[in-house]
Amino acid sequence: MAGHTNEEVIQEEYLDVLTNTGEKTGLSKPREDIHRDGDYHRAVHVWIYAESTQELLLQRRAECKDSWAGLWDISSAGHISSGDSSLVSARRELHEELGIIFPKDAFELLFVYLEECVTNDGKFINNEYSDVYLVTTIDPIPLEAFTLQESEVSAVKYISVEEYRSLLAKHDPQCVPYDVNGQYGQLFEILSKRYKQNAEARNSGIQKQLNRYARVSLEAELTGLSNADKEALSLLVKAARIMDQIFFLQVWYSNPSLRDWLEQHADESQLDKSKWMYYLVNKSPWSCLDENEAFLTTADSAVRLLPNATKQVPGWQGLEYRTAFPVVKPPGANFYPPDMDKMEFELWKNSLPEDKRKEATGFFNVIKRKSERILDELQSPTTPSSTSDAHDLYIVPYSVEYNAFLTKASDLLHKAGDLTSSSSLKKLLHSKADAFLSNEYYDSDIAWMELDSKLDITIGPYETYEDTIFGYKATFEAFIGVRDDEATAQVKLFGDNLQVLEKNLPMDNDYKSEHVTAAPIRVIRLIYNAGDVKGPQTVAFNLPNDERIVKDRGTSMVMLKNVSEAKFKLILQPIANACITEEQRKYVDFASFFTHTICHECCHGIGPHTITLPNGQKSTVRLELQELHSALEEAKADIVGLWALRFLVNQNLLPQTLIKSMYVSFLAGCFRSVRFGLKEAHGKGQALQFNYLFEKGAFVLHHDGTFSVDFDKVEDAVESLSREILTIQGRGDKDAAKNLLLKHCVMTPPLKGALEKLEMIKVPVDILPDFPIAEEILRKSQ
Repeated sequence: MAGHTNEEVIQEEYLDVLTNTGEKTGLSKPREDIHRDGDYHRAVHVWIYAESTQELLLQRRAECKDSWAGLWDISSAGHISSGDSSLVSARRELHEELGIIFPKDAFELLFVYLEECVTNDGKFINNEYSDVYLVTTIDPIPLEAFTLQESEVSAVKYISVEEYRSLLAKHDPQCVPYDVNGQYGQLFEILSKRYKQNAEARNSGIQKQLNRYARVSLEAELTGLSNADKEALSLLVKAARIMDQIFFLQVWYSNPSLRDWLEQHADESQLDKSKWMYYLVNKSPWSCLDENEAFLTTADSAVRLLPNATKQVPGWQGLEYRTAFPVVKPPGANFYPPDMDKMEFELWKNSLPEDKRKEATGFFNVIKRKSERILDELQSPTTPSSTSDAHDLYIVPYSVEYNAFLTKASDLLHKAGDLTSSSSLKKLLHSKADAFLSNEYYDSDIAWMELDSKLDITIGPYETYEDTIFGYKATFEAFIGVRDDEATAQVKLFGDNLQVLEKNLPMDNDYKSEHVTAAPIRVIRLIYNAGDVKGPQTVAFNLPNDERIVKDRGTSMVMLKNVSEAKFKLILQPIANACITEEQRKYVDFASFFTHTICHECCHGIGPHTITLPNGQKSTVRLELQELHSALEEAKADIVGLWALRFLVNQNLLPQTLIKSMYVSFLAGCFRSVRFGLKEAHGKGQALQFNYLFEKGAFVLHHDGTFSVDFDKVEDAVESLSREILTIQGRGDKDAAKNLLLKHCVMTPPLKGALEKLEMIKVPVDILPDFPIAEEILRKSQ
């Protein structure tokens, strides 16, 4: 924290003591003792950068400082006091030292910097982990707009990035030293790369990323719908579009302003158009198919005016800044404070009563900071962050956080429910509309499972892939389709045999459930989707994820047949032609691909969910495996799905002719899913399976770069991996899950070779759907 004036009561500042690798030890000590003993601790660095002049703001440290007195330094910096958070500290330091109030969306976390040095003849030992933030303004802030804290700062000035870098490189005695050839050089590299990119080359790169998707029009026949359902459909599409609005906000807090800015400027150049088009695919600045690597930077983001951020200067309208987002996608999305770590969450959670603890780890709320709320509400960063509670975190239900959106969506669903002629659809729509405002989703999820209507809708918060810290928080999504009655009747076999499959799963009986409810399966032709449907398109989903419902009622499944058909034709068939040996290519067919997809979704409903830990405590697989759950669950559904197909063939419930086709189609499908990237749950799960089966000799690589299935080895290998994953889940063994994923979730040479071949011949990675029916409905309703 910044210092105090003589008139203030001086309170001793305590800092958290860290390990040498940056983790909290749980201890805190006075600042003076920390520097005397050389303890590792945390700080913030905030750089203010003027885009138009490419200058950084420097401050001259006050002569009374105990280190680097009178030297030019970072725009603003300070320790993170014990119990404080990084971002709140950064905002407060800027206000205390320079008199500027910035909102949190102005701060871009660039990197974490470790400084280890000794000054003042060995009396001042600085072992400091600093979160380095960048605030990007359009123009320099007039120097007379600053209010300098005399005990900390004696002057400020702007200096060009290149000149400052040169001064540091020469170890200028007037500047606090930073090693520009070391870790701190990242600041200059980031700015240089960001503002010296060639527009034509950048446009070409984004176009290349965009071309990995094959655009396809998804059609469906509406003749089976009643006139009442057709009327309701218009309202449902509008409600689905609201799920999009919420999802944009759930990804990152400055994401909606980025979206609006990109759309507003899309017609200004070819590059601007490409940025907007690829943003729409990913619904964020991070590319789904590139391990969430950012394809945009804060320099592409929205500009906002802050007229009252500083003291008034005659003739100056106020400062303009770019709404920021980090280069690395935040693991907690916008569900948690961006500077929250697992330890802080766990300490807070464990301090709560049991009912609140369940709420904290529940699907339908966000976690926020009281100190941040104080800054936002009072616009007074000098307000102390301490509250009457020992912990800074608190819970906000979705019904409160997204109230403006959910109120509109609720109204639309109630109106659609009043219109529809289907009693089960009417019940679903009214109960979901109520859930949006009450935050209680149990009844509406049961109503969704019982839906028996030609017009099929899934809408609400469901999947938890965006929360990669814990996998707790659900994103909003919507799928609207028309039921394929013939295909739905054909797949009843799988739902009817779930209990039999559970009973025979390759795992110890202790982990098996006595009561698995048959999962109803609905096959639809998709006519619109929204919300968390970015990047690669799902071909099916198995819901709900709420373990209470899974335990009480099982799950339901929806298959998107026209999506599956498009993927098979445009992607899987070309992959098979390139990567499967000629003699086995004939086994890759749509029936096997679609059948395994059905079985994959069914298998989400079997195996361990609610479990008993070795100490006798009841828990769930999701809670125990946390961020590893999604990848392992996807791998389980896949591999156990293969095991289950073989089992059903052995029971004469499926034809023997399926055997070879399902294994070879699965092998081709491995290359399809791994292309989604090893940071995405499905891609990670698929890499695990491919590498495991390859290691067991079930998949064979030939000298021409093609692959085949060894039919003599594949059955045992599939059963072996199924047993390993199911046992890890049954035990809730996070260490074993981590080891399995670490060993097999890697880009091995065989996988890499196959993917390079597909890249070379430009096989699409996924589809980009258009929804002409929904677009026509929206046009007519406007």
